[in-house]
This record gives sequence, structure tokens and C-alpha cells, in this order.
Amino acid sequence: MHNFDFVKPSTIAEAVAALSHEGAQALSGGQTLIPTMKQRLAAPATLVSLTGIAEMQGVCLGDGGLHIGAATPHATVAREAKAHYPALAKLAGGIGDPAVRNKGTVGGSLANNDPAACYPSAVLASGATIVTNTRTIAADDYFQGMFTTALHDGEIITSVVFPIPEKAAYVKFDQPASRFALTGVFVAKYAGGVRVAVTGASQDGVFRWHEAEAALSANFSPAAVSGLAMESRHMIADLHGTPAYRANLVKVLTSRAVAAAG
Repeated sequence: MHNFDFVKPSTIAEAVAALSHEGAQALSGGQTLIPTMKQRLAAPATLVSLTGIAEMQGVCLGDGGLHIGAATPHATVAREAKAHYPALAKLAGGIGDPAVRNKGTVGGSLANNDPAACYPSAVLASGATIVTNTRTIAADDYFQGMFTTALHDGEIITSVVFPIPEKAAYVKFDQPASRFALTGVFVAKYAGGVRVAVTGASQDGVFRWHEAEAALSANFSPAAVSGLAMESRHMIADLHGTPAYRANLVKVLTSRAVAAAG
């Protein structure tokens, strides 16, 4: 690991100012950035920690749904979201191990947009809003491919607003060592229809399965997806599974998520 400076601002304004300097990098949970720095694949001159900013912490109900501060650890979401959005709380409680859940944050996960991360599926299936220091971004506009988002240089996520669905569930088939999703499916039913988001499967990162959404909006039951087929052409191929294997997992896990939500 290369030498670096470390600053821990107490306000969003201070963090934005610190990040305006050349070579500065935001640090939230650090579950991806720190291992990358240890391997010398990244060498920021300054780490700007966001974990000391009180206004970026916590879970509460507000306009538009459940508001979660971007610097809120997964373990806190698992505890405090349970009464309002059980499916989201369960997702948070299944990320990594206790150490990861107590250090990793919502904002860090979304800013990194790992193709196998769990949170992107919850955000996309919920039609959530990502709030930054300068604007709000709809979930459908935020995710732009593997490790790619709509965030600008120096822009930081401050909170996420989750509309609370009538029914929802998240089911993942995880890699036992990392507990990242080999494939994960989040299903959320709202008055206006059903949203289905898939993580861990596609080369393009998290995506919505529109065919399943249409079928489930007409009939919210596992049987509704039985006649559907997921295209495997853009699925990930690695030592854990072929594209066809992951495509089949998408269908199987969608059915399970609907059953769990119902």
C-alpha cells in the first residue's frame, strides 16, 4: 500500500471541499477500496472518510418512503429497516460476514456498483432515488453498467430513498466464501405494478427483467414466471457457473422471491 493522507470531515460541505483536491478519493465502508489499495491497484493521495458525517447516517421514514443515510452500515439497516421494509433489512443482514456488515455502507456499495453486490438490486427493484450533494437520481438512470454509475467526479451519495412496496423479497444464490451473489433477485410489488431486479448474473451489472415484471403485474404468483426464459447471451461466465447456469438461476430465484414475498 502506498502512503496517503487521511481526513475525516464532519459535514457534507467539508467532504466535497476535500474531494476537490487532486488525488482525493472518498472512503465510505472501504470494503472494496482498501483491499484494492493493499494490492497497489489504486493509490489515492488522500482518503476522505465519509463515516463521520452525522447527516449521512441513520434510517427513518420520510417523504417518499424509507430514507437511509449513505454512510449507514449494513448492520444498522438490517436492524432499523426491519419494521418498515423487511425485505431490504433481510438483504442487508445477508451481506458478507459481521465484520463487513458493520463496516460496509449503503453508499459505498452503490458508488462502487459491483456486478455481484446485493444493494443495487434493492435500489433498482424499489425504484429508489439516489440523493447526492448536488441532485437526485432515479434508480433507472443511476446504474450504467459494470462498476459504472451516473455519479460525476467529486459527487457523493448522501442518502437513498426507498418507496415501500406492498410486498417484496430478495433471494440470492451466494458464493459461500464471499457471500456475494452468484445471482440474486429482488422482487417488489407496488400498486402500479411489479419490479424485478437481478444482480450477479449479467456482464452489464444489475438489470431489470421486464418480461417477468409484466407477467407478475398480471398475476403475482410463482406460476407467472414458469413459462418465461432468460436469455443467456450476456450472462457472466466464470469458474462458478456458465451463462446458461446463471440464466436458469434468474428464473428459479425470481419464482422463489415471489413465493417468499407472497
